[in-house]
Amino acid sequence: MAESRKARGLASLQQAFDEVRFGAMRTLNLRQSLPTGAEAARRVEAWLRQHQAQQSGELLVITGRGNNSESGIAVVREATIRVFHDLRRRGVVQEFAEHTPGSFVVTLAPMQAMLEAQRRSDARRDATVPEVPAPPTLSALDETTREQLRILAERSLDALGVRDRGPFVESEMLRLFGELAAEAGTASDREMRLRAAIARRLAEVE
Repeated sequence: MAESRKARGLASLQQAFDEVRFGAMRTLNLRQSLPTGAEAARRVEAWLRQHQAQQSGELLVITGRGNNSESGIAVVREATIRVFHDLRRRGVVQEFAEHTPGSFVVTLAPMQAMLEAQRRSDARRDATVPEVPAPPTLSALDETTREQLRILAERSLDALGVRDRGPFVESEMLRLFGELAAEAGTASDREMRLRAAIARRLAEVE
């Protein structure tokens, strides 16, 4: 009984220190809502991307130990760790470490790291997969197409929580063009197909 009270006391003390260090805004508590693994992964990725744009620094992600999970497998914890590894590769997470048996401290990378990781990924894909070549700039596109692409890029950055989106708009336009060009194909009506693909994306984010 004494050991149980002592453990609860230590846990309360740790929670108090965490509240001072991170606060509610920089803490994601997945243990309270009991999500599935897939739901946890989506929430963690969206939350980390938002805080990267806000330059929040260190964050606390509480997954729980998974003691009550079926078959004793910590589903939320494992899904969260996979997201950490994926986002580190993609330039969103700089590093992460176990804080307690049921939580992690995550340090976010600067926005520039994410953009550089995206460019490296695009370069590797372009080197191995034959795709519709993207122009070095977007000047080859019709003015209407460029404007639609700009609007889509701005909404994409808004969704990530980027406040000062100006420095990132052109990079986001190029990234989106790289994704959508494959849908447009190489036929003579390529640009019309590209505008249709942009329109579909805009409808999805509205």
